[in-house]
Order: sequence, then C-alpha cells, then structure tokens
Amino acid sequence: METIAENQRVKTAKKIEKMFGHIDYKNPPELCPVRDVMSVASDQWSTLIILWLGYFETLRFNKLKKYVYGISNKVLSQRLKVLEADGYISRKAFPEVPIRVEYALTEFGQSYVERLLELTEWMQQNSPKVLANREKYGIV
Repeated sequence: METIAENQRVKTAKKIEKMFGHIDYKNPPELCPVRDVMSVASDQWSTLIILWLGYFETLRFNKLKKYVYGISNKVLSQRLKVLEADGYISRKAFPEVPIRVEYALTEFGQSYVERLLELTEWMQQNSPKVLANREKYGIV
C-alpha cells in the first residue's frame, strides 16, 4: 500500500517524465518553452512587479519603482515591456500632460499570481530550513 508521500512522488515523476521524457539529450531543442517562459516570469524583478500588481489593482511607474526597491528605471521599463508583451500585464496611457500610464495585471497575469502565491507561501514556511541548511554548510 502506497503512502500519500509515495503517491505524490509517483505523480510528480510522471509529470516530469511527460515534460522531459521526449527530449533527446544529445540534440536538445533550440527553444525550450519551459525555460523561455520561466526565465521571463520568474526573474527577481518580474516576480516582484507581478506580486505588487497583484496587491494593488493598478500602479503607475514611479509607485512600482518605489515598491520594487532597488530596481533601476531602465530595468523596470524593460521588464514592464516584456511582461506586457507576454500578456501578464496591461498598460494604459492617458492623454494628459504629463502623460499618465497605469499598469495592471491581465486575467492571465492574475492566474500566474495565484500559482506564484502558492510558491511564495511554501518559501515562507520553509525559509527557516533553508537558513539552517546554509548555516550548517557555512554560508551565512
């Protein structure tokens, strides 16, 4: 009789096999959809931008820059363009002087936030383990 943990491992192994089992290791594909999508949506800055837009309904550039502490104007601008192009966020410009631009999550972006929150909750619960492991390993 399988335990719940064993059953979860089997399900996980099947999902990973489905994802990677068809890949020829000697001739990897030019474009890996998982790597391509994850690299955009999960870098440090994009994750924070998406989470802040999940917290606030809309944000302007300078407010985002304030909340995503440490990001430069150039990097914020680049990330916003990529996230908009991929469909995670929408950009709305108002014909005012000076121009007012607001950013918001799309429905697709909102569904990503829901998955991202599951991961961040897991990270918060397990960060003491990671910190303890770092200390045992000698990384502080």
